[in-house]
Amino acid sequence: MPKVTSEGVEIVYDEMGSGEPALLFMPGWCSNRTVFQQLAPLCSVHRRTLVLDWRGHGESGKPKGDFGVGELVSDALAVIKASESKQVIPVALAHSGWVAIELRRRLGKQIPKLVLIDWIVLEAPQPFLEALKGMQDSDKWRQTVEQIFSLWLQGVDNQKLINFVYQEMGSYGFDMWARAAREISAAYAEAGSPLRALSRLEPPVPVLHLYAQPPDPNYLVAQQKFAASYPWFTVGKLEARSHFPMFEVPDEMASAIEQFVR
Repeated sequence: MPKVTSEGVEIVYDEMGSGEPALLFMPGWCSNRTVFQQLAPLCSVHRRTLVLDWRGHGESGKPKGDFGVGELVSDALAVIKASESKQVIPVALAHSGWVAIELRRRLGKQIPKLVLIDWIVLEAPQPFLEALKGMQDSDKWRQTVEQIFSLWLQGVDNQKLINFVYQEMGSYGFDMWARAAREISAAYAEAGSPLRALSRLEPPVPVLHLYAQPPDPNYLVAQQKFAASYPWFTVGKLEARSHFPMFEVPDEMASAIEQFVR
């Protein structure tokens, strides 16, 4: 299990496979690298894969002070540098997509493509923004998080996934959930939406968005319309129910990612 130091904090990551461009799997807030325990090994058959734990998450070190997206970018940069990979494609779950976009800004052609998984790539809907407020309220945060868990797992009977959400993600306390909500809120307020942020990158970068939630067909149509105007963007709706499709359809995702990378 390789380790690297990022701003004085030990960052733990897994490394599998060989070949470039390498894939860098990045979990979302309040989760760890085991979210990719099925998907990453499948992808490593074709190329090198790196899977990290952010600072304060999983087996990585806990920083003494506060941190945000900027520090997560530093963690990812440290892993990329330690890997000595000439080219790396971030595979970003949910709001770690903001980190992926910043990696492209910082490293340019060293980040030739981006893969995004189950992210709100349009402008954040009002109920989501209200949930982010609730997560930052010491009296309401736990109830808010439990409601989010129920939404993520609606109609799901995959026990590994249910255990991951309630045991792993449920182990984080108010400080981390409030921090996550603060950083996510700030990112949408500044950029408007992930698609808008991506459209501002010069030159543009090829992007694949694979998602399962929300099931609303209008969400897919909106992304397809965006793709028609911006051909560097590709969207794929997965045959899965949850916010974590890598637990449900890892083979389908691995195939789609490899096809996109090639």
